[in-house]
Amino acid sequence: MNIGIVCYPTFGGSGVVATELGMALAKKGHIVHFITYKQPVRLEQLSSNIHFHEVNVPEYPLFHYQPYELALSSKLVDMVKLHKIDLLHVHYAIPHAYAGYMAKQMLAQEGIELPMVTTLHGTDITLVGNHPYYKPAVTFSINNSDYVTTVSESLKLDTLRLFDVTSPIQVIPNFIDSQKYLNPISECQRSLMAQDDERIITHVSNFRKVKRIDDVVKIFYHIQKEIKAKLIMVGEGPEVQPAKELAYSLGIRDKILFMGASNEVEKILCLSDLFLLPSKNESFGLAALEAMINKVPVISSNTGGIPEVNKNGFSGYLSDVGDVEDMAQKAIHILKEENLLTFKNNAYQQALAFDLEKIIPQYESVYHKAINRKKA
Repeated sequence: MNIGIVCYPTFGGSGVVATELGMALAKKGHIVHFITYKQPVRLEQLSSNIHFHEVNVPEYPLFHYQPYELALSSKLVDMVKLHKIDLLHVHYAIPHAYAGYMAKQMLAQEGIELPMVTTLHGTDITLVGNHPYYKPAVTFSINNSDYVTTVSESLKLDTLRLFDVTSPIQVIPNFIDSQKYLNPISECQRSLMAQDDERIITHVSNFRKVKRIDDVVKIFYHIQKEIKAKLIMVGEGPEVQPAKELAYSLGIRDKILFMGASNEVEKILCLSDLFLLPSKNESFGLAALEAMINKVPVISSNTGGIPEVNKNGFSGYLSDVGDVEDMAQKAIHILKEENLLTFKNNAYQQALAFDLEKIIPQYESVYHKAINRKKA
């Protein structure tokens, strides 16, 4: 198949999933065209089966905000005609599904039928998309997609609850390429981060309010009182400075390493013993899955799609949002010498349920259905 993928090219979960999906499809022989405003960060290299088409938005003094969705729609029309694209897969409803619909209508006037699959990822539904200013357009775009998928059962239920959806929704979870983790990272040197008798605890996020970064620090505060440990915080965002100030006030600033936005998350996870994800909400919990494939058990909240990823009592533990004491006690249980190895192995086994080889065929099946329905 000749597939066009529209996504955000940033470090966010939807962009990462879309990019990894495209690269996996290319390895299976499909031709993949990424159409966005810059090359996706996870797009390691271009190959004969992968193409990147940049969307340029010309500046004009009349526009206070540059009309990206118009430029994207026009670019989609041009690329579909030039490269004979069979199907469009848009990730994140705003503005990609709407731009995709406009491209479909322009192409239809020229006798070209372009099936479109829309994948909903989370805040495009639960936060941004549900805003009154956007909700009618998002509802319209979802209902005019040929197929709609969500990354978790929880997000599907949220979509049906928040929007007047008439299109059927299929759950296709996020995935991990387990083949990348078969060989241990040779540079996995714990001594660079902690003493031999210290446990290493990690958190990776964009440090927004929804991630409850203060809870991460508080959980660690309770842990380090009973077990020697270091906390590694990876990412940038508005909650970094408040987290540092909280660490100072609790007297544990010297036990926390703030790494900023790092391209070496896998190296950090390979030396970690526990991952903390106490978010207020997660549509899936991709960060938890990436920890688990590195044999890192997870302490998380029991909200959104996280319970579909982190199996309570097996790959880690779930607690109510904000229950810092419960999370800390469960973390201490995992980190004890007699329990840690079992939880590490369990986390890895749980991650394998989301292996790319199990998930990609589900997308291929949706693609074939969308294309065949247009031909019928």
